[in-house]
Amino acid sequence: MSKLFYTEDGLAIQTQGEELTRYRHARKDLELPATLFSARLFFSAYAHPGSESPLHILVNGHTLPPVQPRLPVQSSLLQNFYWYEVELPAAYLAVGRNTFEFWSNSQAMNSWGLALEPGHAEPASFLSNDSGRTWRNHHMGHLNILRGEYLVRVRVEEGNDLEPPVWTSEDPLNESLVSIRTRLPQGAVVSGTTLERVRILATWIASAWEYRASVQAAQYAPWDMETILSWGKSKSGHCGRLPVVMCVHYGVAFVTACQAAGLQARAAVFTENINNGNGHFCAEVWMPEYGKWVFVDPNFDIMLFRDSVPLSIPEIRALMPEHGSFIRYGPGYEYQRSNHIMEGALAVYANFSWMTHRSLWWRADFLSNPQFSPPSHGALAYCETGLVWEEKDLYAGFAMFPCFGSDAYFSMPPR
Repeated sequence: MSKLFYTEDGLAIQTQGEELTRYRHARKDLELPATLFSARLFFSAYAHPGSESPLHILVNGHTLPPVQPRLPVQSSLLQNFYWYEVELPAAYLAVGRNTFEFWSNSQAMNSWGLALEPGHAEPASFLSNDSGRTWRNHHMGHLNILRGEYLVRVRVEEGNDLEPPVWTSEDPLNESLVSIRTRLPQGAVVSGTTLERVRILATWIASAWEYRASVQAAQYAPWDMETILSWGKSKSGHCGRLPVVMCVHYGVAFVTACQAAGLQARAAVFTENINNGNGHFCAEVWMPEYGKWVFVDPNFDIMLFRDSVPLSIPEIRALMPEHGSFIRYGPGYEYQRSNHIMEGALAVYANFSWMTHRSLWWRADFLSNPQFSPPSHGALAYCETGLVWEEKDLYAGFAMFPCFGSDAYFSMPPR
């Protein structure tokens, strides 16, 4: 029993954070209830490679032990943003407003940065340029142009998190979805079983563009299928920049294509650990013939079968580590393997260690409500509150998230 307190949705931008120095301090205000126990402070932060400066934190005037920077991770996904966790003594906390102040010893912006979610009218996050004497909640970020909330959260023992939200699908009358329907391969729309149509769509998406991660480009493609297909194929995004179009975008495009074809699909997000880059973004499709959500990887055009029956995520996990013989590759896999995906990446993928922790992106209405889609998912450590993790993950390093679902929640049929 515990509850997370936060004021943002984790929609941070990979390339737009807050840099901290000796003079440049960041502050987060959070309203907390009374607590008799130590609480946990979580913050998403970046330590510059080679930095030896500790991060200093002041909680309601109480000094916490300095936080040492973590070593850089050699990963194409994280860019060295981590979730840090610090214990908060109950005596340091107050009922009502609590202030958390962050700074470093560095003279320049070369030691620590905080993740920042822009787009807030009156944020409870503040920036000081004079070592905390005066504060502002505007003109924030390292370029002094943003207004938003720092990714700083606190979990207390008293209370309970909200129940996880029910999965939301796209409005079938959305004009963009209707238009997309005309672009789909005909075999995925007009005939065939659910499984046959899904395999056609997975191959179509997997073969549509060249995979590019955040180490290859910095212009993240939005979660809009038409834009993903266009930017991915042309290799040209906003202002003509090379776009990031990776597993996230294959998953989003596939889910949207399925819904355009009249199939129920949702995004499935995985990671081996919250602070490493071995994660993956896939999909699930509801197959009424089998009465279950079936796993689909539209990046590699992969599904798993046993006795010709497609497998769900729980069924795949039960087979591990002997799952390899159950994998079935579609034609899109060869396109990815031969042209764009390194063999080393495929080897990491093949052991399925990225499936250790599972979550559901509960919104699949990417077209009707684009404002809820993140601007950098997969380019930094998972941080979005729109991810619903499994109940067991609350005690496995994922307590910085607010929603956790039971087995029944994940297996619930679409409404």
